[in-house]
Amino acid sequence: MSAHVGILLEMFYETLRMIYLGCFLLLCGLTHVMASYPIWWSLAVGHQYSSLGTQPILCGSIPGLVPKQLRFCRNYVEIMPSVAEGVKIGIQECQHQFRGRRWNCTTINDSLAIFGPVLDKATRESAFVHAIASAGVAFAVTRACAEGSANICGCDTRHKGPPGEGWKWGGCSEDLEFGSMVSREFADARENRPDARSAMNRHNNEAGRVSLNDNMFLKCKCHGLSGSCEVKTCWWSQPDFRVVGDYMKDKYDSASEMVVEKHKESRGWVETLRPKYNYFKPPTERDLVYYESSPNFCDPNPETGSFGTRDRICNLTSHGIDGCDLLCCGRGHNTRTEKRKEKCHCIFHWCCYVSCQECVRVYDVHTCK
Repeated sequence: MSAHVGILLEMFYETLRMIYLGCFLLLCGLTHVMASYPIWWSLAVGHQYSSLGTQPILCGSIPGLVPKQLRFCRNYVEIMPSVAEGVKIGIQECQHQFRGRRWNCTTINDSLAIFGPVLDKATRESAFVHAIASAGVAFAVTRACAEGSANICGCDTRHKGPPGEGWKWGGCSEDLEFGSMVSREFADARENRPDARSAMNRHNNEAGRVSLNDNMFLKCKCHGLSGSCEVKTCWWSQPDFRVVGDYMKDKYDSASEMVVEKHKESRGWVETLRPKYNYFKPPTERDLVYYESSPNFCDPNPETGSFGTRDRICNLTSHGIDGCDLLCCGRGHNTRTEKRKEKCHCIFHWCCYVSCQECVRVYDVHTCK
């Protein structure tokens, strides 16, 4: 009886929390973002992220959680800082990969919708952000488990198999299966609607996690006198996350355009995705998918979330998207000189330090008009 009452109370409090959040979003004009992308990503930016190391996480205070995510948070609260860290890693990698493009993965610190309206549409950009954030969560949770940051997980002992010639198993193999489970259970929890956007998000979330698995590698360490490598121990390790970012950026460039189809099922109308062009190879679980075109991001547009490219630094000698011709959308560019202090004429002294002089160098900086 008491357990039943407890469940009812939890449902009551969750309902109150969702009503409060809905009213808050309505007042802020952000109701449209709830169906577009997870606003709990805001946990990874601003004051909420900076307080993670000093204050316990209150699951009920995280915006945008559906009931399944809220229960997961309460059951696995010790790994929630790693979930937030994973989203942070994903955002940083997105900003690195798109640093020279018209849309450069800009986030908004004072908004629950941290990317603004950009991800409201089912574009390539939406596909990439979902994939890299999902991969980031799996990566950060897996790494935290291997480092002993959580008591509920640790090293992977299931996927070792026989050792190879000249080495033996040792160290701590990272348990990507657990990290991917956390990412899948938490990040995918809200993508259970029978519409095309949920289908797209689920697919791209999984593509991000698969990219991690595809890039796992055997890391080894030698033991012996003077590095003789008489004994070598090896363990499974995740790649540097930059490898995952590069991999997913290639998938962004070759993403598959889809069309939406509606089917009548016992539960009602269900939307699914199929490739728009039959003469291309169908997308696999490793590929990104989208079904709406991206804006050009050349000019500021509050409706699309574009900040435009005015005053962005461009590369005068590049013929790519980061070049002044393409990045500035044909508007031309301005050039200014900039003086920078740099270390120069460095000398190594025995033993053991380096002394340098300070030089002033002049650079040309090109910015879009």
